[in-house]
Amino acid sequence: MNETSLYVPVKRFLESLDFVVKGEIGGCDIVALREGEPPVVVICELKLQFNLELVLQGVDRATVCDEVWLAARMSVRGKGREGDARFRNLCRRLGFGLLGVAANDRVEVLLSPVALSPRKNARRRSRLVDEHQRRRGDPVAGGGSRNPIMTAYRQNALACAAAMADGPKRPRDLKVLTPIAPKILLHNVYGWFVRVDRGLYDLTDAGRASLVRWPQLPDAAEQTNVSNG
Repeated sequence: MNETSLYVPVKRFLESLDFVVKGEIGGCDIVALREGEPPVVVICELKLQFNLELVLQGVDRATVCDEVWLAARMSVRGKGREGDARFRNLCRRLGFGLLGVAANDRVEVLLSPVALSPRKNARRRSRLVDEHQRRRGDPVAGGGSRNPIMTAYRQNALACAAAMADGPKRPRDLKVLTPIAPKILLHNVYGWFVRVDRGLYDLTDAGRASLVRWPQLPDAAEQTNVSNG
């Protein structure tokens, strides 16, 4: 069992509060947005147990969001940190919310968050919101993964690769999928593309392998709304 086992029940809980929830954005296990101008930003970090490392992660995230939640498995015998008044008082002073996840995946609010308004990192916050809004769907479960993160940029690159599966394409042919198609082909971050003629690109073996590894792609109609990677 790992932290990703907590993702679905915590996501379900935050969605019940009218948040749109996505995992593994900007190094955060969970980023949740609620509509508004600006949107309300919640970050939730996941651990199998409540511990100091979880609190330190919350401290790091506090400057880029409106609320921090810390979620962990409830101790079977009731002797975990969630029952320690000192631990709760520390989180209360920091303004963090605590979520306990039971063995049956029921989520219990142990402590509600308090908005303490620490100094905000506006640039980092903006990056989180931007990636959350551009990422199509929720392709990565939060809680840590050794696999590559399915970022909005990777989704756009895959859309280009899928369109080239039947033969070489020009950047202008792919702009209907994403406006940044020319940049994706030019910079070739993943090594998926190769220029076979002036202004004409084809897939490399790595590019074809990417379509096997990540076969599920959003519909083209959905991709036309993506403005950046």
